[in-house]
Amino acid sequence: MKLSLVDLSTVIPGQTRHQTLMNSIEVAQYIEKLGFNRIWLAEHHGSASIAGRAPEILIAAIAANTSTIRVGSGSVLLNHYSPFKVVETFCTLNELYPKRIDLGIGRATTGPVTDFALQQDRSKQFKSDSNQQILELTSWLDNSFPEDHPFAATRIHTIDSLPKLYLLGSSPWSASAASHLGLRYVFAGFINQKGTRDIINSYRSEFKPSNTPSGVKHPQASLSVHVVCADTEEEARKQVAPIRVMYRNLAKGIIDIPLPAPDDAVKELGGLPTTGEYVSGSGTPPRFIVGNPEQVYLQLTQLGKDLSVDEIIVQDMMTDHAARLRSYELLSSAFELK
Repeated sequence: MKLSLVDLSTVIPGQTRHQTLMNSIEVAQYIEKLGFNRIWLAEHHGSASIAGRAPEILIAAIAANTSTIRVGSGSVLLNHYSPFKVVETFCTLNELYPKRIDLGIGRATTGPVTDFALQQDRSKQFKSDSNQQILELTSWLDNSFPEDHPFAATRIHTIDSLPKLYLLGSSPWSASAASHLGLRYVFAGFINQKGTRDIINSYRSEFKPSNTPSGVKHPQASLSVHVVCADTEEEARKQVAPIRVMYRNLAKGIIDIPLPAPDDAVKELGGLPTTGEYVSGSGTPPRFIVGNPEQVYLQLTQLGKDLSVDEIIVQDMMTDHAARLRSYELLSSAFELK
């Protein structure tokens, strides 16, 4: 089993956003030594609790401060941007750090205000055409526009290798698009638990091999889930408490407030949060996989076996930096990554 990380650059209580971004660089350096496969940086806008809003910039900073780990986006919200600009940006990153850059793309909305703010043409309501966007992006990467296409005369001049392209999502659309274009696929199980097995299976069953530089000949599916590991189950439950507070606030319509420290979150919840466990054979991950190394290892390995995935991409949003590093250390040891 390969382990990777998607980092949201969660703002820790008492720290500045500058320190938050320095934490992301430190985390990348740390998990590189631990044997993690890749680190991806997320794109979230207008958030008091998350500093990761420009993955392209953080990718450059992290790749410059590491040497072997793959670095990429998890994800660039393609529906808001020009595919041409995205391809040029990531090809440039790949030219700077050859064979280490991943281009993970998605299509999430960011909220009515930021969706509009990201939009160049303000004369009409925001509306994306995700099928057209992804097709155009792959055509730029592959230099494969039909001869009669207006873009055919313009090429992406770059080195022989390309950034590895991944389509990320939590819906049947993302699986369908990835399968029909022959792309690598990452399912966001931390968003949609119930659909995990069916959507990943549909990606595989509908997969059409691709001979293009951006595609793959065989289906490649990975799973991203929320994971917190600690020396004891009680400590792990404490470390997941801030995100439980966030979800409770969201259910009440309370948004865009900083995440609390773990002890404060436990007080706000009235005690340690309860967490479910993965039911073997179900293919449906719990919202949080939380526990000591043995508990987390057993759940992740069984989940990977049931879904036939050989890479788990961890998300956590922990607000205790030392505990976060410890979580990765314990995961590396449990999975013998070194």
